[in-house]
Amino acid sequence: MRRRRAAIPTLIATENVDMALEPLGLDRAQRRTRVAEALAHVGLDDRGDHLPTELSGGQQQRVAIARAIVKRPRVLLADEPTGNLDESMRDEILTLLESLCAEGITIIVVTHDSAVARHATRRLRLTKGVVQDITK
Repeated sequence: MRRRRAAIPTLIATENVDMALEPLGLDRAQRRTRVAEALAHVGLDDRGDHLPTELSGGQQQRVAIARAIVKRPRVLLADEPTGNLDESMRDEILTLLESLCAEGITIIVVTHDSAVARHATRRLRLTKGVVQDITK
């Protein structure tokens, strides 16, 4: 998951998520099913036909998460996943990431936001090239 959502502005949410599946060689029906499941998982099953400009910042971030999970990864890397969101949207995205973690996806989050870091089960700090475990 990128810090900048990087959605293609001329593609609707469904098409933006579907792009992630193209390299997997799935047939159209399999791709359609997976995209629908991923959008439903992030609470956007009713927004799949919307362009990125028609979605809020939080919804755009959830499209990015759907695009990341549609391939059913075991590990999800998230660089400042809440960096451009207000507090309410931040909490919504963190709840979603926690639910993905509960489903068995390992989530590695890079953040400067201590409120986001507090949600982690394990916290590491990188300072001057030295990694410290700061989990309490």
